[in-house]
Amino acid sequence: MRAVSQMARARAKSVSHTEAPSIVTAHRFLVSDVVAAALAERRPVVALETTLVTHGLPPPDGVRVALELEAIVVKHGAVPATIGVVQGAVRVGMTADQLEHMAALGGVAKLNLSNFAAELASGVTGSTTVAATMFAASRVGIGVFATGGIGGVHRGESGDVSADLTAFSRFPVAVVCAGAKAILDLPRTVEMLETLGVPVLGFGTDEFPAFYRRSSGLPVDRRFDAIAQLAAAVRAHFALGLGTGVVVANPIPHECELPGEVYEAALATALGDASARGVRGRAVTPFLLDRMRVLTQGSSVATNRALLVHNAHVAADLATALAAGVARG
Repeated sequence: MRAVSQMARARAKSVSHTEAPSIVTAHRFLVSDVVAAALAERRPVVALETTLVTHGLPPPDGVRVALELEAIVVKHGAVPATIGVVQGAVRVGMTADQLEHMAALGGVAKLNLSNFAAELASGVTGSTTVAATMFAASRVGIGVFATGGIGGVHRGESGDVSADLTAFSRFPVAVVCAGAKAILDLPRTVEMLETLGVPVLGFGTDEFPAFYRRSSGLPVDRRFDAIAQLAAAVRAHFALGLGTGVVVANPIPHECELPGEVYEAALATALGDASARGVRGRAVTPFLLDRMRVLTQGSSVATNRALLVHNAHVAADLATALAAGVARG
């Protein structure tokens, strides 16, 4: 894992147990004591996003699953760092109360690279997408991030491409995910990742996962079946200084994927509904995920939770392996 900044390291050492449970490491960044100490000591840390709290899962599932992911990361030996914006400050390591408050607000801004600064300057509370979480994680020195599925190229000829892909081209963070969200154009998304120089490493799979389903028929760049081997590849990518992130494609467990016929029927209907209603831009993904929830009678939510938990587990193991490599070095 990449070293934390000298400012974070020095400040972490000076914080006493009587101070407030966060420290300022940079302009508008507040890192919790627990996360700051782990970074300073080069212990494994896993970033987690907050869009699932406000847009990805229906209440109260969002907060419940967010806290469950933190517990999974801890169980597997790493420190969770849930990231969001609270009243104009980037919080790296949010509390349960902050997550509850964010979920209760309603109408919370969904932050990506284009609106991040403006919303931050306005002093609002906002949840971080994959792109925004990658930025914040990279900014404070966190090299591993667990999410559900990344954004990508949308279907059709709208030209809508997720800012997540831009983030992968700019921020060297390993993102453990169940591929890209199934509502997207997966072949074009994988092609775009290749164009941007972003490696897609399959963990226990030869194929790029399709979020709710294990297989898309699209090959990954390289398959790894052991965490140590995966960590070696991620470490090598970062050491080369290529400047891009890494997609760690981690398919949902066999027993948890949506049945093929249910998935295909619900997805076709959801896409048709979005087109008929003229849903565009940032509203597309939340709309489609909610329609999938309704059309699958809640099965998609259970599937989403299962893949999130699985990704948090693998991310914690990866962060631990990367940290062990740094310690040996």
